[in-house]
Amino acid sequence: MEIDSAPISRCSKEHQKIYQDWFSFADSDGDGRLTGADATKFFSLSNLPRQDLKLVWAIADSKRQGFLGFKEFITAMQLVSLAQAGHALTSDILSSEVDFENLQTPALDGLGALLTKKKRLSNEPEQNGSPQVQSSLAASWFSSSKSAKKISLSSVTSIVDGLKRLYIQKLKPLETTYQFNDFVSPSLTNSDFDAKPMVMLLGQYSTGKTTFIKHLLRTSYPGAHIGPEPTTDRFVVVMNGPDERSVPGNTIAVQADMPFSGLTTFGSAFLSKFECSQMPHPLLEHITFVDTPGVLSGEKQRTQRSYDFTGVTSWFASKCDLILLLFDPHKLDISDEFKRVIGSLRGHDDKIRVVLNKADQVDTQQLMRVYGALMWSLGKVLNTPEVNRVYIGSFNDKPINEAAAGPLGRELFEKEQDDLLSDLKDIPKKACDRRINEFVKRARAAKIHAYIISHLKKEMPAMMGKAKAQQKLIDNLPDEFAKVQREHHLPAGDFPNVEHFREVLSGYSLDRFEKLKPKMIQSVDDMLGYDIPDLLKNFRNPYD
Repeated sequence: MEIDSAPISRCSKEHQKIYQDWFSFADSDGDGRLTGADATKFFSLSNLPRQDLKLVWAIADSKRQGFLGFKEFITAMQLVSLAQAGHALTSDILSSEVDFENLQTPALDGLGALLTKKKRLSNEPEQNGSPQVQSSLAASWFSSSKSAKKISLSSVTSIVDGLKRLYIQKLKPLETTYQFNDFVSPSLTNSDFDAKPMVMLLGQYSTGKTTFIKHLLRTSYPGAHIGPEPTTDRFVVVMNGPDERSVPGNTIAVQADMPFSGLTTFGSAFLSKFECSQMPHPLLEHITFVDTPGVLSGEKQRTQRSYDFTGVTSWFASKCDLILLLFDPHKLDISDEFKRVIGSLRGHDDKIRVVLNKADQVDTQQLMRVYGALMWSLGKVLNTPEVNRVYIGSFNDKPINEAAAGPLGRELFEKEQDDLLSDLKDIPKKACDRRINEFVKRARAAKIHAYIISHLKKEMPAMMGKAKAQQKLIDNLPDEFAKVQREHHLPAGDFPNVEHFREVLSGYSLDRFEKLKPKMIQSVDDMLGYDIPDLLKNFRNPYD
């Protein structure tokens, strides 16, 4: 499963050195990121039509970061060379049979003279014996961090960097003031923004979750156990690493460069059932997989979980880019725990994909009945009039059982598996759009949370009978939600789950909450209405 664009390994060392000099010249800020403005100036030396340069940028910046790193710059230069040679630029040209290693560098008018001029200027003697670099460093050493101005949006070099800054400056103060991190989601860190896209697999035991990951990686990962019985008894994050090893949950949850610090709220009982499996793999450079324990049924689901399983899956759902619900033709019943788990995915419906795995274990007639039964079960649990797309296949390393599936089944399985794999391949490309989507969703949720908390504070008496008034408000929470909705004209679908909110609220004294601060609300409104659209506008394709 290839996701990466033309890597550095497909470029000769001689050309890499040339491209490194070009990249250093084009990168005006010297931060290792070629922005749209710098690219426009540099790429214009190729004398290619604007339409071709638009395609070069779109293919090279496939993740919509808003800038080109060195690797993406090499890809862009190779595309420019192909365009100059008369090749048509298409989205799949990087996976074609072009000999990238022996591809000539593109012709760029006047670049040699510009490089010579820059080299001559850099070799000129220092003015007054004091190099500019030292003076700028000294200025940074002696400048007070308190007096430094906030960095403007124009200085950030990617959409994700812009979102980080907006979060710190505008959204986090609102979340902190109204305890959003306790009620809904822990505060975000830099690692949450920089994390690779994640795919979570959910399903009952022995539906093929671990085998699915193994099928995509084409190898096993550290700590993987496969069998007909419930084998995976913990949440396992499969991610890229320098060597093959398993890291315990308590260790991974406190690492600042990992996006799992929020899991500490579930306590040691969960962290002992959580681990990170690291291994070097080209696919894991782009996607992280979350393997989960098989969902239980019957008496086991009430007695054998020592942690909040539904809460953990809900936390991962908010972080993941795709959620795969795996079913097996012989396990179509949806247990109470599975129903609660699916219910906890509310608000993330766009991420859910349903997979009917091991479908070659039944013949065509049985498959038709199984498919119908699955759709009926899902319709009752998902509680939506729209029908979810169900992918049918057999995701393992064994050849499809043609004796059971028949020739029609084989063709169907291959098409369905290709569709699902295409969906997975698009995840890194769409990761930036999903981060924006999740950020906006979080901002709206934080705003509504602030309205609810301030409303409850306002309803509390000033002096006597506070305990009685608080209990009455908690008991009548749906009515209070309705009042907030009518007063501020908010959509009902954006309000939190009443039962969960009530449970958390019971541990607080409503009298100690903050009153509504209109300036904070206005700041978040401005962010949603102006700052984020401006951010997207600044980092779109410079040739649009």
